[in-house]
Amino acid sequence: ADKLQEYAFELLHKVCPEDYEAMRGADQTTQAVLEEQRKRVGQLKAKLASRRDPEARHLMEVADYLVNKSVWGIGGDGWAYDIGYGGLDHVLASGKNVNLLVLDTEVYSNTGGQMSKSTPRGATALFAAAGKSLAKKDLAMLAMSYGNIYVARVAIGASQNQAVKAFMEAEAYPGPSIIVAYCHCIAHGIDMAHGFQEQEKAVKCGHWPLMRFNPKLIEEGKNPFSMDSKPPSISYADYAMGENRWRSLKATDPERAEELGRLAQKDASLRFLVYEQLAKLSFDLGNDSKK
Repeated sequence: ADKLQEYAFELLHKVCPEDYEAMRGADQTTQAVLEEQRKRVGQLKAKLASRRDPEARHLMEVADYLVNKSVWGIGGDGWAYDIGYGGLDHVLASGKNVNLLVLDTEVYSNTGGQMSKSTPRGATALFAAAGKSLAKKDLAMLAMSYGNIYVARVAIGASQNQAVKAFMEAEAYPGPSIIVAYCHCIAHGIDMAHGFQEQEKAVKCGHWPLMRFNPKLIEEGKNPFSMDSKPPSISYADYAMGENRWRSLKATDPERAEELGRLAQKDASLRFLVYEQLAKLSFDLGNDSKK
């Protein structure tokens, strides 16, 4: 796409030099300015429609590449947290302007519902019939540790506005971006018609705190971390016991279920506390932020 865009600009410079500067120098970092560029391309096509010279016809064919393309890599938590994590980490560490979306169902959904590193503590799954004993891996925190990656956790069942804001910021960020989206799944043992309600409960209990980390804000001396969730208003059990992946363990081994439930509540509380503290940090780096 980059090579085609460069070719399109070269043709534009030859065929319609009067339009070159405005289109080449156009800001294309937000949706609003992208729409302005699309209007320019539409006007260019109208101008080229009556021309029959080869270069003008070639420009007509590639004119749409004068608008930056939105390219996203999409995968599930089995890929992102487990079998593909090495590759995902390599791409994020490249510093390239690439966008990644992780659809986190907290289980290997497409291959029968096996446990993944995203599976929360206490949830049952294939290879974790007695409930997973370890806490959920925090992919967002790992990505944030690089310092130059845009990171967000979203759940559209809890806040569509926050999710839209995250996608727009990720698209505008001139480096690697990753959005981890909570996704309900039939393997959770829920009525799928109520999936968005389950997402909302996951956020309300603190299990899935909504957040955004935008490194561009550091350059302005601002905290790059935005906490988009309110403090937990329901217990972890209020959320978990509505799903069969936790409820089934309580029926077969109530003592273990109680212990893992207690630890899962601690996991959620600790994660929320850490995120909350990050949101309160001062990022006034003085002259260093201007370098």
